[in-house]
Amino acid sequence: MAVATRRASENARRRSLHYVEHTTERVAGRHAVAVDSWREMQAKHLGPRNAMGAEIIMADSKPRPTDIKLHQKSRVLEVAFDDHRRFKFPCEYLRVYSPSAEVQGHGPGQEVLQIGKENVNIVNIEPVGSYAVRLHFDDGHNTGLYSWEWLHHLGVHQEELWSSYLQRLEKAGYKREPKPAE
Repeated sequence: MAVATRRASENARRRSLHYVEHTTERVAGRHAVAVDSWREMQAKHLGPRNAMGAEIIMADSKPRPTDIKLHQKSRVLEVAFDDHRRFKFPCEYLRVYSPSAEVQGHGPGQEVLQIGKENVNIVNIEPVGSYAVRLHFDDGHNTGLYSWEWLHHLGVHQEELWSSYLQRLEKAGYKREPKPAE
């Protein structure tokens, strides 16, 4: 029985392979404010390739960005992933959901409600290996490493997470006063 289950699982894994075209370019530098596209910062990926040079990606593989653009005037970070999803993150949203211990705490129930972040902006994007970026905010916060999985999670659940944040602000008696983006 265990052998048959293992074979079925292996066959399902093989069937889930699909091919995705993937552009590889070398890293353009550590600081990304002036970078127009994530591809300019992206390190060369040496993953498995088919005979035509396309990257082989498992259907259940972790999402990876194909493009990251910072729109400083509108205070939005736009991220496209290899699963064909594209998310537009307000800088405030990214700041209040920073994966840092300063924001998330060191365990469940230790999260710290972030207030007064409605006009925060990103001043620098720093690649961290091939798995994350460190976002530097103009309020001095830069301790969160935004892994590709975390960014993808924030994108998929953006509506419910934002709604939850606004409810927590209201419960705390805080009224947001965002300045219009330039």
